[in-house]
Amino acid sequence: MKTQARRAESVGLPAHEQVYRDLRESILFGVFKPGEALTIQGLVERLGVGMTPVREALRRLTAEGALLALGNRRIMVPELDLPAVEELIEARLALEPMLAKKAAIRIKPEDIDLLTAIDERLDQAIERGDVPLYLRENHAFHEALNRLAEAPILTAMIEGLWLRFGPSLRIVCGQFGTKNLPDRHKELLAALKLGHAEGAMKAMQDDVVQGMDMIRQSLLQDQV
Repeated sequence: MKTQARRAESVGLPAHEQVYRDLRESILFGVFKPGEALTIQGLVERLGVGMTPVREALRRLTAEGALLALGNRRIMVPELDLPAVEELIEARLALEPMLAKKAAIRIKPEDIDLLTAIDERLDQAIERGDVPLYLRENHAFHEALNRLAEAPILTAMIEGLWLRFGPSLRIVCGQFGTKNLPDRHKELLAALKLGHAEGAMKAMQDDVVQGMDMIRQSLLQDQV
């Protein structure tokens, strides 16, 4: 994987920014597992970059809560417990339905076409049992919808929340399989097509609760 620095140059980003984005994506989509320890040297070798951009990326991700600093230069992907899941549910329910409502008010036909195309790719991932693609398309759907709300501060807060449960969601997908995962996007799209803001809020509430409840159930099974 020693192509990151060259890729950073090709897209006009400094190496430290590209490293940050690559690591952030790996956390978001569960490439790194909950409880997994990361080392600067290991990431330097994995990414093929110098220590400075890796250190800066780890510093930023730790400040965002995506990583946990343990001291003695040890860094770990945080493991969720039940209280943390409950907090995440409360936070997501306070923010994401509100953004869905804002998006429903502003949405245009071409926006619905974009969301529909993403959801179709998501359905294909579910049918094939393709967990990595499911995670990416599911996030892409929510990301695109949140962007339509035109509320960048709230959207940034939500992205921070997704970083905290992303690794656990990857584990859940592996346990339950994609065909058993909740997907309330059809109800959400139907509400958006009608410009029904309250319906969009309700569909998003259901989507958040069902998705996070699977993480909760996974943790409860581990405790048995």
